[in-house]
Amino acid sequence: MAGGSSAPTGVSKERAEQYQGRVTAYVIVACIVAAVGGSLFGYDIGISGGVTSMDGFLSKFFPTVYRHKMHAHENNYCKYNNQGLASFTSSLYLAGLVSSLVASPITRKYGRRGSIICGGISFSIGAALDASAQNLAMLILGRIMLGFGIGFGNQAVPLYLSEMAPTHLRGGLNMMFQLATTLGIFTANMINYGTEKLRPWGWRVSLGLAAAPAILMTVGGILLPETPNSLIERGSEEKGKKVLEKIRGTTNVHAELQDIIDASELANSIEHPFRNILEKKHRPELIMSIFMPTFQILTGINSILFYAPVLFQTMGFAGNASLYSSAVTGAVLASSTLVSIATVDRWGRRVLLIGGGIQMIICQVIVAIILGLKFGSDRELSKGFSILVVVVICLFVAAFGWSWGPLGWTVPSEIFPLEIRSAGQSITVAVNLLFTFAIGQAFLSLLCAFKFGIFLFFAGWITIMTIFVYLFLPETKGVPIEEMVFLWRKHWFWKRVLPKDLESSKNGAE
Repeated sequence: MAGGSSAPTGVSKERAEQYQGRVTAYVIVACIVAAVGGSLFGYDIGISGGVTSMDGFLSKFFPTVYRHKMHAHENNYCKYNNQGLASFTSSLYLAGLVSSLVASPITRKYGRRGSIICGGISFSIGAALDASAQNLAMLILGRIMLGFGIGFGNQAVPLYLSEMAPTHLRGGLNMMFQLATTLGIFTANMINYGTEKLRPWGWRVSLGLAAAPAILMTVGGILLPETPNSLIERGSEEKGKKVLEKIRGTTNVHAELQDIIDASELANSIEHPFRNILEKKHRPELIMSIFMPTFQILTGINSILFYAPVLFQTMGFAGNASLYSSAVTGAVLASSTLVSIATVDRWGRRVLLIGGGIQMIICQVIVAIILGLKFGSDRELSKGFSILVVVVICLFVAAFGWSWGPLGWTVPSEIFPLEIRSAGQSITVAVNLLFTFAIGQAFLSLLCAFKFGIFLFFAGWITIMTIFVYLFLPETKGVPIEEMVFLWRKHWFWKRVLPKDLESSKNGAE
């Protein structure tokens, strides 16, 4: 079996202290351009909620929902409950789930840039279809193409950022993906606020403008260099060395280059990465690739961002006021991500995840209490309590923005050894999109059934994930990406799970 005792053993020595180099303008520009891929994900999250609250869009594609919306005294929690409307939002993520698995072999065999370009082209086609949609079938087809774009982009971009970034700043540069996502959400919210006035066709402008970040991503993918890790893994060692020297600003890259070469030898001995990731020696990485994206979605953030205008209208805000409120949450999310970028490589991943989790739990409970006591099925919140709910939701969004938002992508993208990196990232993206689909499809029904209890539902999950991080996630700050394997063998729990012969085989290779 590939990867057995006769196969290369991968990185066998810790050389982190020998790494040389500095932050170059070259690597920063490359990471910024690549991170634009995150804006695709963010733009769609932000645009969907606004479009689904516009009268012109609802009357054309979902007339039943439009009629329910016009009944002011109908059950506030249930008037948007429609599986067709939920399908418009969630179909994209089901398509993204499938495409993320397809993207794994493409990313491995043809490089990170190949997947970035595929994602940009697919997203552009989807934006064009949705903007010109004449019926529901055409609308859903456009959403599926958008999903393919997001599946490829979310699979390749975080890997690209982690491999290009120097070790001591990997967390901050990797979070450029999440920053672009949050800026995409904010931009979409502001566009919705403007296009809502262009009745009845403003929704077409909102959906069509998704092509802008898609084109930027495609052009960026064409112009960007490939990562040294991908080049060396695919046999271009000399070219990979030159790129590494360029992005580190020095010719003294021997230690990092040797780690990449060692990892590539093992990666090329693995014929079936998806089968290999199931082996016991990769159990910690597999668990994290499943639980981190699952927990990120179970914070409830996507429900709030998807349906922010709908949620605020449910609470009694007028149309423009609800769009404005959702724009404020988008701005809060974008600005709070900057906090994470500034602190993640100083304070570490665990502190931010645990602190953010505690703040989100408190906010969810407060919103549930306010709605439970002051908001009923057929009455609206007072102005004062409505403002208070928006403030608390903003505090919740801020906590997510500097914790689980960026780190839900950063941590999985940096922990996989090269031989399972594409497969591991595909699992992360697929799980994220699976739960995004499930929550997106079910949220309106859950809101109708649970009422204010929906916030307590998410608070319970955040409690579980905060405990999970405290117990099972080691600190990855400052650990070179090709030396993560040593981290698990030092952790109090995972060293008991990993096979005993793994330690001896590594020692024998040194």
